[in-house]
Amino acid sequence: MNAPLALTLGEPAGIGPDIALAAWLRRGELDVPPFYLLADPAFVARRADVLRLDVPLSTVTPAQACHTFAAALPVVDLGLSITATPGAPDTTSAPAAISAIDRAVGAALAGEASGIVTNPISKAVLYRAGFADPGHTEYLARLAARATGREAMPVMMIWSPELAVVPVTIHVPLAAVPGLLTRDLIVTTGRIVADDLTRRFGLSRPRLVVAGLNPHAGEDGAMGAEELDVIAPAVAALAAEGVAIRGPLSADTLFHAAARATYDAALCMYHDQALIPAKTLGFDHAVNVTLGLPFVRTSPDHGTALDLAGTGRADPSSLIAALKLAARLAANAAPTVAAAE
Repeated sequence: MNAPLALTLGEPAGIGPDIALAAWLRRGELDVPPFYLLADPAFVARRADVLRLDVPLSTVTPAQACHTFAAALPVVDLGLSITATPGAPDTTSAPAAISAIDRAVGAALAGEASGIVTNPISKAVLYRAGFADPGHTEYLARLAARATGREAMPVMMIWSPELAVVPVTIHVPLAAVPGLLTRDLIVTTGRIVADDLTRRFGLSRPRLVVAGLNPHAGEDGAMGAEELDVIAPAVAALAAEGVAIRGPLSADTLFHAAARATYDAALCMYHDQALIPAKTLGFDHAVNVTLGLPFVRTSPDHGTALDLAGTGRADPSSLIAALKLAARLAANAAPTVAAAE
């Protein structure tokens, strides 16, 4: 990589600092790509002491991180004092988490970072501090739009070597899904997935499948009309644009090994339809990838785990997978949208 990855701190009281330290310690063993951590260096040193980890730290600029990475964990100072302790968020948690995201996005858009990897945040902590966006992804999209002058539609993909899935609707009640599914939403999502699989994943002609909403993909209307009225027309529209796509298909036969060998990503109609198979197959190494942004963004596919923070029991596998995937995606393609002058 020409530039390091920017790793955000996430919720300081959670396992983000723990797994960042653990990932650096395993850099040689697992070929972890160079990254720097956006944090308060004194806070990171205290967490290393709590964990009894011998991790040398180096306060750096992003440009110095790659040269420092082999000998010390590079830390870019946020300029904020963080006082949260393991498992106990405090008033410094939200400003630190938000500042790290802001700085990471700025670095990625400026070319100082090849991509960003975000440690888990606590939305409840951020909401209490006045955070206005529904979540991490929406905030990233807003930062991208502000910097570039172009609206971004973020699309969530859960990726592992075994399976890549995209939920078309995400964090909404199941009862609301049928009303939210539209032909345009499925078409737009499919376009973004096909484009990023080509540009960033390096697939010359990505193969997509689309799950039905109802059992047996509606049984030709006998178990629901969404497949006939919404999903099939969206699939036809994407196919007419040249996308290699099939569906709607029955979700109950879409995720076994033989079926998975026939496609590169599955578009699912709601959260659990996508995430249950993804987490069953790749629970400890699945990666959350945000498509549709003008920079690479990945994240470990787990939460803050406040109960594990500071115990030494947090598993860095998903973070390491997120770092490695971010490096791979960044190497394949440069962002398509330049920051507005």
